[in-house]
Amino acid sequence: MYATLTLPAGEELSAPRRSPTVRVRSADELRNALRQARGQALTLDASGMDRVLRVDTKRGLLEVQAAASWAELAKYLGQHKIDLEAFARLPGLPSTVGESVSLASPGPDGLPVCAHVAAMTLVSPDGDLRRADRETNPELLKLVLGGQGALGVLYSLTLTTESLRQSAANAVAPVELGVPETAPAAATGTLECLLPPQELDAYLGDVRSLIEERRLALLGISVRRYLADDSCRLNWATREWAGVEIRFGMKTTLGASVAAAEVRRALLAAAIARGGSFPIRDARDITRAQLAACYPMLNDFLAEKRRGDPADRLHNAWTRRMAASLRAESCDVRWARN
Repeated sequence: MYATLTLPAGEELSAPRRSPTVRVRSADELRNALRQARGQALTLDASGMDRVLRVDTKRGLLEVQAAASWAELAKYLGQHKIDLEAFARLPGLPSTVGESVSLASPGPDGLPVCAHVAAMTLVSPDGDLRRADRETNPELLKLVLGGQGALGVLYSLTLTTESLRQSAANAVAPVELGVPETAPAAATGTLECLLPPQELDAYLGDVRSLIEERRLALLGISVRRYLADDSCRLNWATREWAGVEIRFGMKTTLGASVAAAEVRRALLAAAIARGGSFPIRDARDITRAQLAACYPMLNDFLAEKRRGDPADRLHNAWTRRMAASLRAESCDVRWARN
């Protein structure tokens, strides 16, 4: 769990300095580090916040620090006869609870992990400790769940153990579709799209046609079921989806990378034309129009980010990728007008 805190825009430095990495293990250390960052840019390492904090067996609640791993959580709950091994073994699920919640990653049964969160504790970019649950400050909770880590640094999450158990018990493995054998590729391009289940077969035909047209090697297609959930403001799980992951061969040259970006945009365009979408946690090569079509709430979400972090100091991989995508699109529009 890493985040970067920069100095406010317009702040002048007497000499360039390399930002230090600060490792935190507790709420106090996290608050102090973020307050320290008001006058100094730093990289925050929160991977040490990985402990179980509280167990409420009567209410079926478990509070863990955000960097707690699914493997350790499964081991801990296994001692209490609660089997979460499906979470620990799930391909593609981030290893920590906090990252899984921040990205609204789907669990073993296809339901976003956010659905199992009863409450959370967050530290804002200014170092303020904020708590929220489903009844108290629910709007903040909805912003943070699936919020890609953009609004602050998660300290802890309170999970409902029974819903976690049910998700693990109802695990459904992805289905790997057969594709013609092809020669090994130098590199693999990937994209995941979300399709209404009734449009799946037609979209797979679109994929094969596009791959043939671009003369690419189709390396694999996997399909899994995703379930709807309304826990997040920046919500991808608006309905039941068929999640389609497409893997295609590509070369390692710069030109091939540009071509792969074009292929991803074309595959997504075909999905949107059939009522589909994409998980916003992976916004590589997505156009502004595609973002607007699939996430009309994005501008409001980014406005909340600016309200909570007016100096735009808190950054992570997603915020940097989103800023680059929007900036590149704006530059392209200005260049075209000139």
